[in-house]
This record gives sequence, C-alpha cells and structure tokens, in this order.
Amino acid sequence: MRLSDEWQAQALCRGNHAHLFFPPSTFERKDERERREMRAKAICNVCPVMGDCKMYATAIREPFGIWGGMTEADRKQVVVAAAR
Repeated sequence: MRLSDEWQAQALCRGNHAHLFFPPSTFERKDERERREMRAKAICNVCPVMGDCKMYATAIREPFGIWGGMTEADRKQVVVAAAR
C-alpha cells in the first residue's frame, strides 16, 4: 500500500512553526511540553489538510510528533481501539 504525501505541501506545520510539532533535543518540562503541544494542535485545527495528515500518521504508525492534531499517545489509542 502506497500512501500519498502530496497534502504535505499545504500543511500549516511547515516552515516557522515546525519546532512546535516535535520535542526538542534537550530536556522539556511537562508544562513546556503541554504548552508546545497545545500551540501545535491549535495550528492543526485550522490546517486545510488535517484529515489527510491524521490518516497518514495513523496508517504509517508515526511514532514521533504531532500529526493531524494528535500526539503520539493519541495515535496509539486510535490504533488500539481499531484493533478491538
């Protein structure tokens, strides 16, 4: 199965906001992570390709970052629920 990634060119997470969607390489406190994730999800909520992004990340089981308004933990819950 080959998934299209053409939608990525229209994603609002590209460019200046990319740092919000993945954890930093240095230590991040819980409150800092929650703030970063909230800001990233706010961008996702107005993104024209949020649905495509969410489906893509779930299908490939993306282990890192915020995709389609979902964190790693959110995506794991979707995969587990779908397996039931």
